[in-house]
Amino acid sequence: MRTIALAAAGLLLVLTACGNEPDTGASLTGKSFLSTAVTENGQPKQLAPNTRVRLEFTDDGRLVADAGCNSMQSKVSTSGGKLTLEGGLAMTMMGCPGLQQGQDSWLANILSGKPAWKLDGSKLDLTAGSTTISLVDRATAEPARALDGTKWTLTTVVTGDAATHQAGFEKAWMTLDGERVTGSTGCNDFQGMVARSTGKLTFGELATTRRACTGDAATLETTLLNALKGDVSYEIDSSTLKLRTAAGGLDFTAG
Repeated sequence: MRTIALAAAGLLLVLTACGNEPDTGASLTGKSFLSTAVTENGQPKQLAPNTRVRLEFTDDGRLVADAGCNSMQSKVSTSGGKLTLEGGLAMTMMGCPGLQQGQDSWLANILSGKPAWKLDGSKLDLTAGSTTISLVDRATAEPARALDGTKWTLTTVVTGDAATHQAGFEKAWMTLDGERVTGSTGCNDFQGMVARSTGKLTFGELATTRRACTGDAATLETTLLNALKGDVSYEIDSSTLKLRTAAGGLDFTAG
């Protein structure tokens, strides 16, 4: 009788432990990760220069990802140790230079193939077939850069729901220092005053040099100066500065 009672108690303990097992999928929610290494068939895989795989698991149950150019996203389930996309994988359609274009398709195929995931502290491994992407929590890999004193280089122009990146954007930049802002449109230098409050910048009228700009340089200058006008919301995500207005906005990267 004692043996039976102990066995029953042990079974009850096992069942209770299983019933209290935490939802492993919740451990990814609200976190972002950056790749540190990729292996295929046991060999290192080199990504396109200056690119990393980025994965963000949003609070509303989406996976947002990119491999250095286009952004892709879908509703996602993380149950059972698998990433399962729930619906199609939506992707932006920016033209990507060189190897980056194929890298988008490569990542999309991995995410669509229900890869297995394993989280160990701040480290995440994503495995699909013979490919493993090793990542680390973004807060650890790339702490948020300071708004002041950083040279913010333009990467993307956002108009409505469309995001545009093209050659020449990298010539435009700005630096904030207290109530001063200086920078370049890619053609002319500019400077002016800026006030700030929580999550908001308010730009005064910007003074620029008088070089004549033509073609794409003139278009970019007009777009940039129109965006840096009046109240603009801002957010720093690691090394990215996002400025937004009702009409769209600008994305900059530190460097």
